[in-house]
Amino acid sequence: MSDQKTALLEDVEQLRQRIVGVDMPQGMRDKLDEMLGRLERSARFGVYSEEYERTTHYIDWVLKIPWNERTQDRLDLEETKQIMDKHHYGLEPVKQRILEHLSVLKLNYQKGNKEIISKAPILLLVGLAGTGKTSFGFALAESMNRNISRIPFGGMGSARDIRGQSKLHLEAEPGIIIKALTQAGSINPVLLLDEIDRVAEHARADVMGTLLALLDPSQNKAFMDYYIDYPVDLNEVLFIATSNNTDNISTAVLNRLEVIRMPTYSDEEKIIIGKNYVLPTSMKEAGLEKGSLIIPDEIWPQLVRPLGFDSGIRVLKRMIDNLTRKVAHMVVSGQTNQVIINESNLNQFVDQYLS
Repeated sequence: MSDQKTALLEDVEQLRQRIVGVDMPQGMRDKLDEMLGRLERSARFGVYSEEYERTTHYIDWVLKIPWNERTQDRLDLEETKQIMDKHHYGLEPVKQRILEHLSVLKLNYQKGNKEIISKAPILLLVGLAGTGKTSFGFALAESMNRNISRIPFGGMGSARDIRGQSKLHLEAEPGIIIKALTQAGSINPVLLLDEIDRVAEHARADVMGTLLALLDPSQNKAFMDYYIDYPVDLNEVLFIATSNNTDNISTAVLNRLEVIRMPTYSDEEKIIIGKNYVLPTSMKEAGLEKGSLIIPDEIWPQLVRPLGFDSGIRVLKRMIDNLTRKVAHMVVSGQTNQVIINESNLNQFVDQYLS
């Protein structure tokens, strides 16, 4: 046997060994065995083609899918409330609705009603930018002890982005759902469908149709990604969606969702959020010690007031992050060990300040 033929057969055997012991559906294993059989026959004739590269790429993706990897759900309502309070100030009606949602899940878990759980309404958090929609999804995943993957829909231009493309095409890959599962590393994660109202206009009808199938438990238990070309069960996935409004979401998709509207923040609420949530986090991320940056109470209204028409806290967070970075630079360069913001130096530290 020639050296080339031996090397080709060794390559095929290495691929075969990679799938040994990997937990996957038997049908998927049979599919891979068939592909490797074709490669092996080609290798015996000393043929090394692009089929080998295509098969290797395909097997890489199949092995990344967490076919039977799961996290253990935690449905502790008190802990969930504590986690949401840790990440979000106020928003009590929203928190109460999520606690009610988890209560229903918990009762059905206790009764073993998994079919009812999979058919539970999918939450759609609706609100203006900066009101905490996306971070609420992460808080919910943390409280349930589930992994989470965010799937951005903003600007999506084709339904193929969701379902992938046939592996027969060069450089084809799975769609965003399979990629999100591999990123989450479990078959029962929270998948955050972010900004589903911001799909490109020309693709909206196709994307909404695919989204409807994705959110339908009677169809997503055998979700078909065109690249993987084998059904993947998504019944254990907890989907959460966000949008700025519902105008661009199809009626059929809205009927599958339970809308929760995120309220806007008053200036008083922003001050509390800024002092107790945003500033401590920003200082920690900037590496600043406690006490190295002090913002007196009388300064906070001036930080927040220029943002009076901002519904959320995103701009406020950006302002404070900018401030803490400047203080970090002063500390590192030896200029000072403590900065106290006051009327006279506010312009120096906050570019957005309006006098």
